[in-house]
Amino acid sequence: MKCPKCDYERQKNEQVPEWQCPSCGIAYSKYNSDSVVTNKSAKAESQLATPTTSRSGSGKTSGFSFKKFRILLLLLVLLVVALNNWLSMARSTDWDHPLWVVVYPINADASAEVADYIPTLTDKSFFTIEDYFVEEAERYGVAIKDPVDVRIGPLVKEMPPLPPMNGGVFDVMIWSLKLRYWSVVKDAYDGPNPDIQVFVMYYKSEENKRLAHSTGLQKGMVSVVHAFADDKLAESNNVVITHEMLHTLGATDKYNLANGQPIYPIGFAEPEREPLFPQQFAEIMGGYIPQSESEIKMPSNLVQTLVGMDTAREIGWLKQ
Repeated sequence: MKCPKCDYERQKNEQVPEWQCPSCGIAYSKYNSDSVVTNKSAKAESQLATPTTSRSGSGKTSGFSFKKFRILLLLLVLLVVALNNWLSMARSTDWDHPLWVVVYPINADASAEVADYIPTLTDKSFFTIEDYFVEEAERYGVAIKDPVDVRIGPLVKEMPPLPPMNGGVFDVMIWSLKLRYWSVVKDAYDGPNPDIQVFVMYYKSEENKRLAHSTGLQKGMVSVVHAFADDKLAESNNVVITHEMLHTLGATDKYNLANGQPIYPIGFAEPEREPLFPQQFAEIMGGYIPQSESEIKMPSNLVQTLVGMDTAREIGWLKQ
């Protein structure tokens, strides 16, 4: 008899019973029974763990179809978003109805000064923006009484996603999508859906303090403006708000990003002026009033700015 466990061959005259291995002590019959059960269990577990597929390969085909369905669904969502953006931009620049603009204040530095300032903001705080659009639209013969209606919205307590520092094209695209999604989620305005959303991040006013660059997105028609919580600077803030609003309508910057100098002639309010310097006004998308070839001055209010011809074409006030 040979032991199925330790391979010991039983000798004649062994002192242990015949049913037991003299070497390892196991019972021959019990070991054989356990081995059979173990082998059956292992086989069963192996069968359960192995996915079954039909000879026709239906499992693989089903998985592939679901993947195609997900891709198709994603493409449809992107198509709907793109179509909605196109329709929104088309409606916003045909100028056959007033654009509804909502300004959402944010206490950007969580200061007591800003907390006290924000409740003082009303619709009247932005009337100069409405008047500016009326006057500039009339200069270009746009037949609409009130191009924009600006309203104050509710306080937003969370910070918007900020653009990446030195980010590539892909990073900017991701940030743009995040900002547009965030603007929808945080919109608690109790009124008509705004055509343009302006989130104004207010900071307490400090001498020589520089604010981050404001942004405006045409896709989604949303902008983020950095401003000072100071009544003395309210009209200067409105210049920045108007600049970013025009970005959402398709207007482009008309200044040198490296030094802030307005680009001649598109960044000049009066490019035909003689002598050229000093200019009296800032082209709204040029940002500054050129004083000489190297000197510029920031406009303190919208009265010191004009919508140039190139900007008027971009927002649909002039034929291309």
